[in-house]
Amino acid sequence: MRKIFILVAAAAALTTAACNTVSGVGRDASAAGNAVTGAAEDAKN
Repeated sequence: MRKIFILVAAAAALTTAACNTVSGVGRDASAAGNAVTGAAEDAKN
């Protein structure tokens, strides 16, 4: 569980570092949400 938390924290830090503005963070979060939704839809079918 601790390793998963560390990996998620590292991914969040890298994602945040890649964004220069608040709107950039919103676009990245939206893209991540769309990817998860797409993967869930694929798994369902």
